[in-house]
Order: sequence, then structure tokens, then C-alpha cells
Amino acid sequence: MPPFLDIFFLQQLLNGLSVGLVYALVAIGFTLIFGVLNVVNFAHGEIYMLGAYAGLVAIATFAPPFAIVLLLVAASGALLGFGLERIAFKPFRRFRDEASLKSKAVREATLMSSLAVSIVVREVTEKGFGADMQIVPPAFRLQEPIFLGELVVIDGQLWILGAAILMYAALQYVLFRTDVGLSIRAIASNPLGAQMVGINVDRTVIATFAIGSLMGAIAGILIGLYLADITPHMGFGPGVKAFVAMVMGGLNSIPGAVVCAIFLGVMEAVATEFIAQGWSELVAYTFLVITLVFFPTGLFGAGRERV
Repeated sequence: MPPFLDIFFLQQLLNGLSVGLVYALVAIGFTLIFGVLNVVNFAHGEIYMLGAYAGLVAIATFAPPFAIVLLLVAASGALLGFGLERIAFKPFRRFRDEASLKSKAVREATLMSSLAVSIVVREVTEKGFGADMQIVPPAFRLQEPIFLGELVVIDGQLWILGAAILMYAALQYVLFRTDVGLSIRAIASNPLGAQMVGINVDRTVIATFAIGSLMGAIAGILIGLYLADITPHMGFGPGVKAFVAMVMGGLNSIPGAVVCAIFLGVMEAVATEFIAQGWSELVAYTFLVITLVFFPTGLFGAGRERV
């Protein structure tokens, strides 16, 4: 049987699609924030992790219906995004002149601030919940198999697919059909011009963090319930892969980040057909190097500065 018809290969494609969709949800938050502030939020992976813990706490406390868990996690993600922006980013936005907006020193300071918050949050979470895996109660695990002939689909994969499609569609509606979305796109295009025409930059930045963090938190709880375990370090891997997808997509292209994130997830899964699973982690970094060398503006980033 040809390799592309092998059932294991098809199963890996399906698994890779699910992982890629999770990367995509995290990458959207990266791209949104970079588009508005022109700086990378390295604490975004911790929002993903805290979303998983928020859902676990809700489940352990009063075991609400699954839909309520998702709503609570979404609200927690939005609040976490607001808090992150106030702590790590707001202090560096007090200067709004053109020189400050283009200052590399301000961008680097903001980047280091988000990285510091990331480390602190991860360590505090580890101290509070312990470094060991937190096991999800069986009733809430998204691990029910659905058999399609020899192919096995897990209900968690369907939940991830549905959530990704729904949130991406909702994001497109917000960006292109609402005043908040118009403000986000205006600031991403020309922050100084947006200020001059009266757009409330502070409120728009908060909305951007809330939206991006909400999506990241939901991705965290979905993958936590899918894998049935949650750890303080679970946000690092998806955060790095989402960052790579954002760079490959051209830094400010949301569709580009989504496409590249799904591509990375699928390629990592397919790579296990040819190399040991531990080595598949190198796939994302290999594509990152190829992108930086041959496509310095990203695959979907024509017309902007080099990555």
C-alpha cells in the first residue's frame, strides 16, 4: 500500500490537524498583539496554560456542564489578557509620539517585560499547583473514540476543530464588522494616524489583548481535556510553535499565521513516519530557518519589513 494510503499515515494527518489548530488559536493572539503594538508577547503561552488551570479549578470546585467550563475559561482568558496588558505593556505605552512608537529600545523593553511576566507566572503556578501533572477527572476528558472504519477520531479532535472554526469566524466578524475591529485594524495600519483621528488607543489595545487571550485560554483547556493532564509548563511548546507560525506567516497576517500553524502541526505529525518522535520537534525550527533565509518577509508578509 502506498505511504499516503497507509492508515497510520492518515491517522497522523488527523492528529496533526488537531495539534495545528491549537497552534493556530495561540498564533492568532500573537499576531493580533504584534499587529497593534509591533511587539511580541512572550507571555501568551502562559495565558494558554492558565486557561487550562482555570478550567480545571472550575471542574474540581463545582463540576459545571462543559459549555459553562468553556464560558468560564473564556472570561478568565479575557481578564488575564487585561491584567497582562496593564502589568507588562501599559508602562511602555505612556509615550505616544512617533519616535517612541518606532523606538527599538521601547520594543525590546516591552519584549523583556512580557518574558519576565511569563517566567514569574510559570514559577508561581508551579509553586501553587505543584510541578506534577494535574489529572483531569474522567467525566470531563475529551477522549471518546469514534470509529470510521480503521480510522479513529477522538471527540476532542472534533471539539478542537469546531472551536477553531467558530472562533476564527467570530474574529473575522469582529475585525471587519464592528467598531472595535475597525479600531484594531486602524491602529495596526497606522498607530499615530489612528490617535490623530480620535481612536481610543488604550481601550483598543485592551480589547486586542482580551480577544487574543480569550482564544489562547480556550485552546489551553481544550488541549488539557484532550490530553487529560495539565502542567505548569504546558504553554511553552505551543507558544514557541505559535510564534514560529506567526513569523512564517509574515508577523501581521492572521490567515497566514493560521495556515502556517496548521501546516506545522501536520508536518510534525507526519514526520514521525520517517524520524523518531523526539526529533519531530525540530520540524518547526527547520521551517523557521528556511523562512528566514528564503522568505525574509514571511510567506504572507509581502510589502512589510524583514522579519
